[in-house]
Amino acid sequence: MNYNLWWGIGATVLCIVFLLLIFIILIKNNILKQEKRKLAIVNAELEEKEYLFRTIFEQSPIGICFGNYTDNIMDANPMYEKIIGRPLKDLDSLSWREYTHPDDVEKDIALANKLKDKEIDGYTMVKRYVRPDNSIAWVNMTIAPLHLKNKANHICIIDDITEQVEAEKALQESNRQNNMLLSNLPGMAYRCNFDKDWTMQFVSEGCYSLTEYPPESLINNKDLSFNDLIQPEFRENLWRKWEETLEKHEVFKGEYKINTASGEEKWVLEQGRGVYDGNNKLIAIEGLIIDISDQKKREDEISYLNYHDVLTGLYNRRYIDEIVEKYDQKQYYPLSIVVGDINGLKLINDTLGHLEGDRIITTMARILSSCCREQDIIARTGGDEFNIILPNTDYEETENIIKQIQKTCGECTEIAKEDIYYISISLGCATKTEEKESIMAIMKDAEDNMYRDKLLHNRSLHSSVLSSMKSTLFAKSQETQEHAQRLIKLSKAIGQQMHLTEKELNELEILSSLHDIGKIGISDTLLNKPGKLTDEEWIEMRKHSEIGYRIAMSIPGLAPIAEYILSHHERYDGKGYPQGLQGDDIPTLSRILSIVDAYDAMTSDRPYKSAMTKATAIEEIKNCAGTQFDPVIVDIFLKII
Repeated sequence: MNYNLWWGIGATVLCIVFLLLIFIILIKNNILKQEKRKLAIVNAELEEKEYLFRTIFEQSPIGICFGNYTDNIMDANPMYEKIIGRPLKDLDSLSWREYTHPDDVEKDIALANKLKDKEIDGYTMVKRYVRPDNSIAWVNMTIAPLHLKNKANHICIIDDITEQVEAEKALQESNRQNNMLLSNLPGMAYRCNFDKDWTMQFVSEGCYSLTEYPPESLINNKDLSFNDLIQPEFRENLWRKWEETLEKHEVFKGEYKINTASGEEKWVLEQGRGVYDGNNKLIAIEGLIIDISDQKKREDEISYLNYHDVLTGLYNRRYIDEIVEKYDQKQYYPLSIVVGDINGLKLINDTLGHLEGDRIITTMARILSSCCREQDIIARTGGDEFNIILPNTDYEETENIIKQIQKTCGECTEIAKEDIYYISISLGCATKTEEKESIMAIMKDAEDNMYRDKLLHNRSLHSSVLSSMKSTLFAKSQETQEHAQRLIKLSKAIGQQMHLTEKELNELEILSSLHDIGKIGISDTLLNKPGKLTDEEWIEMRKHSEIGYRIAMSIPGLAPIAEYILSHHERYDGKGYPQGLQGDDIPTLSRILSIVDAYDAMTSDRPYKSAMTKATAIEEIKNCAGTQFDPVIVDIFLKII
């Protein structure tokens, strides 16, 4: 029984143990299942995180790579490859130093060494990568350590800032260029308020060269306002013009005068426009002001030349044509017109040259100006023509002015004989008293009256001019009236022996008096030089024969002797001047004159030599017979002398 009892107890215990084992196994299996489920969840989460990481890594808009301290890149995302322009397979064999810009390598290494030595926990720097095509990639790089068991010990994050850097550089360059442009502008760039002071918000460096004030003096009217610089007579008009421009939203352009710090007056040109906000409200005006003083001066000079005669400074025909309509108004009646024409100017120009003619013109201009009143308009309307407009002047008063002009001309001729050969002008006038009269008809009447006056002058003009020229010749040179009389007496005696006609004897008399008339066109210094003349001076002196010829041809009554005057220095052997005539080709009267002129010159005192004796002079004439002089005429001369 005891045996059975123990057997029963044992069997019961075994059953209990067996049940416990089964329970434990069930529990363990359940735990394992739970662990597997947990592990599956963890693995799923890890896979999801891995997927998420790879997605972020691959799609990140910034460059990411993992590296080690041996300078190799272990992994890099596509953006990193794109930024530095190199695929991952190439990066595996390259050190980052090789594609870092040389100027950034040293700084990067220093920071990397500090990170390696745990002196810092990471660093950020702006650096440049050099791409395979040598272009530059600017990046903002951040390096942070990684505490991982694999070989990667740091992460590198780069943000491509190339466009930003280039934009900043472009902005800096633009600012530099703008600053350079503003500093080199030929004037003052500005931004100001639209107020009566033109309160400046900004002015460029050109402010000083324009106004002689530094820019800061005008900013916010610190020392003075820009309006203070504008001359008062321009201020109101300038304001009104700006108001009209801004109202129409147009570009302003205007000219006015300013005074600089030193008191200098300048003309300026301003061009500007309004600045508006999003609601079309004016917030400022901007523009440029430049100095146009030189341009204005040139415009004034051009305007002066357009309306003034260069030689005399009087008004010209263009001005008269434009102004005559202005004076053809009732308030200027009676309106008188004077037309004048210098007498004998063509003769002076043809014989003495245009320089002497210009002296006559300028002298006449001074005479007219001295005889007319301040309100009278005097103009040179042609080569020898003048017009005078006399407002509020009747015919009688105009005639008195004409008489004063004629009187002054006579006084000038008398006083300045050595400088002015003959000053004379023909004048005619007409007066408009009623509006119905045509101003053109009045001017035509004045011109007709002038021509009638010229006809009267021409009767005595040439003799007066000739007389003036002879007086001038005697005053300028060694020629005298006595010398002329001796030549007349001796040459006519020879002519009579040669049985010349009365006409030829008369021409010989005139030739003896006027053969050297061309010397009035030679300078006093040359005519009266005490020593020998140089070759150049002789060339100039010999021109007097041709000048005398032109004078004679220009005066009626002298033309028949013009050829004799031209030839009176020809030599019988053909070595004379100006044409080199020889023998009988030389006019007879010229051959006679050359002998008696030479004889009288040798027996008279001259600045460059003393007089010879009569016998010595006769011997010299003999020796030159057949070379300088006609031998037949020399024989006649010797018999007479």
